[in-house]
Amino acid sequence: MPPPRHSALLPALMTLAMLAACNRQPATPAPASQAAPPDTTTTTASATTSHASAQATQSSTAGHAVKESTDAYEFSYSWPAAADAQPALRARLAADEAAQRATLKHDAEQGQKEAARDKYPFHAFGHWQEWQVVADLPDWLSLSSLVGNDSGGAHPNYGYAAILWDKRAGQARNALDLFTARAALTGAIHADFCKALDAQRAKKRGSHASLGGDSGFDACVDPLAQTVILGSRGKKAFDRIGFLIAPYEAGPYAEGSYEVTLPVTPAVLAAVKPEWRGAFAVQ
Repeated sequence: MPPPRHSALLPALMTLAMLAACNRQPATPAPASQAAPPDTTTTTASATTSHASAQATQSSTAGHAVKESTDAYEFSYSWPAAADAQPALRARLAADEAAQRATLKHDAEQGQKEAARDKYPFHAFGHWQEWQVVADLPDWLSLSSLVGNDSGGAHPNYGYAAILWDKRAGQARNALDLFTARAALTGAIHADFCKALDAQRAKKRGSHASLGGDSGFDACVDPLAQTVILGSRGKKAFDRIGFLIAPYEAGPYAEGSYEVTLPVTPAVLAAVKPEWRGAFAVQ
């Protein structure tokens, strides 16, 4: 998918959080099979690049964004204009923002109390979330989000979230529910997915790559267990399917995240439920 215009909000916040955490000592040692904790710059770049490459379009600067910083926590949450234009979606995102902030505030206050009680330094907690447009089609809005969290541990963590919004119905749908069966979609994409994932692993690991195994970080992962997003290069129908893979899923934390994007092929289209095939196009 073509790269979007970027918002600097989330990468900047992730950088600040990771720089603040870079001198922390892990509460427990990492498993011997894992690489050492990553350089903060490398981690930030990996997270941002993976998320960005999944995007097809980016909304304008209008929309919604909130930032809050206290001694206990840092919080930011935003969504683009395309999401703000859908009232039911806007309400859903506003409710999630409120819930995430309340959880962060509660956990940070508990963390402060525990640090004071046990006499150890307290590090501010954090939650950073920026929704971006993957595809904005006449009847559909596909969004993805990089979600950063810091609970005062050895380093911040991040993962992904996605929303597929049916504009006509005014409701969210699970991307996988548009397909006849998980097995049908897996059969259509598994070989290409594993090949693309291993190519990225080899590039990151270089001469240390040992792929094709059936265990650990050498084995392929279940693509449908990842965050699945639907994208569009042609901007008329879904012609791309993406898989956002968080750290620890396909490799150690030091490798960061992975993202695999595949075209909609005739085999993929055949796995789509008949009532939704009009929303897809073979690339």
